[in-house]
Amino acid sequence: MLYAVLKVIVRLAAKIFCRRIIINNRQLLKENGPMILACNHPNSFLDAVLMDILFEQPVWSLTRGDAFLNKRVNNILFKLKMLPVYRPSEGVENLSENYKTFDSCIELFKRNAVVLIFSEGLCVNEWHLRPLKKGTARLAYKCLEENIPLKILPVGINYSSFQRFGKNLFVNFGNLFSINEFDKDLSDGGFYQVFNTRLQNELRPLVFEIEKKDKAKQKELLEISLPSVTKILLAIPAVIGLLVHAPFYLPIKYWVHKKFYGSGHVDAMQITLSLLFYPVYLLLIVLILFFLFKSWWVFLLLIILPFTAWSYGQVKGQLDK
Repeated sequence: MLYAVLKVIVRLAAKIFCRRIIINNRQLLKENGPMILACNHPNSFLDAVLMDILFEQPVWSLTRGDAFLNKRVNNILFKLKMLPVYRPSEGVENLSENYKTFDSCIELFKRNAVVLIFSEGLCVNEWHLRPLKKGTARLAYKCLEENIPLKILPVGINYSSFQRFGKNLFVNFGNLFSINEFDKDLSDGGFYQVFNTRLQNELRPLVFEIEKKDKAKQKELLEISLPSVTKILLAIPAVIGLLVHAPFYLPIKYWVHKKFYGSGHVDAMQITLSLLFYPVYLLLIVLILFFLFKSWWVFLLLIILPFTAWSYGQVKGQLDK
């Protein structure tokens, strides 16, 4: 229930914090498991959230182990369909827990589930595909041993900005392939090498390659122009949106940049905190105006103010400075 409710809420919120979502092959969003979504990882847990709300089938995601703090938190994360994966930096003593997670994935695949894996193994805010770790290959090999007809869908996630509200998101799906295409007589090490070479080659054209200083290429690949008529029509709502929402958004932006700058989590934290506290801010404005003017018409602002925020997201700058 928690997962289903949050999925609906975040899908609605994505209309505001994502200016455009461009998907090269929407038919694949209906694909059923057993399937691995093998993705690059440019923008922290926001990558997993966006993949989840796009697919019709529930998506389980492998999440960094240090998020699993205690039993209560672990139960909540499990209900949100997250499973822990530990790196040596998160405690060598926890590495054995990865075997439990892989066993859980196998059971999920037997029930035709979809599991999201960030095959690079780390998150960096950049337009670049890094060398792949062995985690995806290990899980695929385990499915081969278990005779599970696993499919792998390469996914390239590309953002127009890693800091700005109202971003363009480009989701590029590659060619769906099966583990049954690989030689079953390969050793585990041989399989990992062949599998990762295939996956790297599939992912490479899906992930934009742009230097952070190359503003011309960023503008060419990431910016989506708005018709002049639309800009004129949205100008006044956008100004209202800026003025009304600045007291809400700027303190969040200041605190997040101070706390998380350089960690790769700035964008994800800004959006998460905005999503959590915006309903409170919106309701506070409406209640204050209601007590001042004693008019039920002010409750229309629950629709109008989010529209002004959306309008501002449409006309504002799209690229990081």
